Amino acid sequence: MKKKKPIYKRIWFWIIVVLFIIVGVNMTGSKTNNSNTAAESSSSSAADKSDQQSSVASEATSESKTANVPAEYQSALNKGTTYASAMNMSKAGVYDQLVSQSGEKFSAEAAQYAIDHLKADWNKNALNKAKSYADSMHMSKAGIYGQLTSQSGEKFTAEEANYAIENVKADWNKNALAKAKTYQKDMDMSPDAVREQLTSENGEKFTADEANYAIQNLNK
Repeated sequence: MKKKKPIYKRIWFWIIVVLFIIVGVNMTGSKTNNSNTAAESSSSSAADKSDQQSSVASEATSESKTANVPAEYQSALNKGTTYASAMNMSKAGVYDQLVSQSGEKFSAEAAQYAIDHLKADWNKNALNKAKSYADSMHMSKAGIYGQLTSQSGEKFTAEEANYAIENVKADWNKNALAKAKTYQKDMDMSPDAVREQLTSENGEKFTADEANYAIQNLNK
């Protein structure tokens, strides 16, 4: 009688063993992936909840701060914002308008709150004012600077006025000529008198070259 081979020496036995090993590895990997996915999902959910809680807390804090602001202060801020954005006023100009007895008549504290919380680009405001003076009033570069920084004028800082002068686009010769024509037509001034008015420090403050251009082209 032929002796049978031990089971562990049979090919089909090892095929089954290999299959069991492969299945076991796949099941272990699946469990690991599921665990990782669950952990990542839990972490993401926690992060989202944290962000939502932070957002709610931030909004609540903002509302609380607004609720604690006196009505007069908020009104002063609203007025100040209008003056800065619609009229291109300077910081000092806005403050003075807010507290002026011929202006808004806010308290100094309310006006200061408005200035402290006002969001405005003062350089941009100075530049817009400079453009207006150059285009509509034909002022000189020095004349505009003086008007921007004057305490009886726009009350911008020297830095803001310099920014405006450096960035305004104007034809100063053309402005001098426009002024010269106005003096000649409306005031019947002589060319020499016009020249003097154009260059005077108490007058238009144009340069000598700009005034010469104006006089040379006055009757053209």
